[in-house]
Amino acid sequence: MKNNLLLTIGLSVTIASFVISSCSKNNNNQPVQKSDAVSADVLKNIASLGFSTDDVKKRGDAYLVEGDILLTAANLSEASTSPNLRIAETEQYRTTNLVKNLPRTVTVSVSNLPTVYATATANAVARYNALNLTLKFQVVSSGGQIQVIGFNEGPSGGYITLGSSGFPTSAGDPYSQIQMNTNEQAYGTNPDVNYLTSVLQHEMGHCIGFRHTDYMNRAFSCGGRHVNEGSAGIGAINIPGTPTKADAGSWMLACSTGSDRTFNTNDKIALDYLY
Repeated sequence: MKNNLLLTIGLSVTIASFVISSCSKNNNNQPVQKSDAVSADVLKNIASLGFSTDDVKKRGDAYLVEGDILLTAANLSEASTSPNLRIAETEQYRTTNLVKNLPRTVTVSVSNLPTVYATATANAVARYNALNLTLKFQVVSSGGQIQVIGFNEGPSGGYITLGSSGFPTSAGDPYSQIQMNTNEQAYGTNPDVNYLTSVLQHEMGHCIGFRHTDYMNRAFSCGGRHVNEGSAGIGAINIPGTPTKADAGSWMLACSTGSDRTFNTNDKIALDYLY
């Protein structure tokens, strides 16, 4: 997720799309440039899956796209054939793979991060479990199926990554890691627990198969130029009962303004539909 630095530094230095997050902030309206370190073949594969090729970065054996989404080599070798979820004019998308073997409880652990991150993780888990889905989460001291770890990275191209994660495997397991930015420009010197909770909640959404709600126009939450990434031939399934206007409060919007954003009514419909 990305955060808008311009908006949030004034608050205390802010869920957004420089994740996969899910999360980053926008420091200004500068266009995001492509990384020269990523080959043309990899960029082509990323585009074929329906992801933006703006500011792609190599992270170990994976690639960071859309600000907070980590695509592995396995992701890049898969063809996108599955339909999406769609909510309102800004659409809620799911990935080809989802978590399987439901009902199921996924364990989550936090490693080598300040206490406030552990508290926020527990809060995010509680928010999901309160929805009474067939997919539940449980915090464990170590070795979780989803492990929350830290990294330190300053702003780049007008945005700062708040957190990042990936999508479920073809075997039906959740993505195994959430990376949270410990740089002071991401959350300040005294991170707000509710804000951290919302970012972790967003990144957990990616781990279980959700894409950004404003996938069709990430300028909706991030500002800057209009970015329509297309459907990549994977279709869309509209969820009955959702509105026809823009869904401004979704927990899976690409960018954040630093607020504590949780599930809105349409998010709950989408989660209940899948899980």
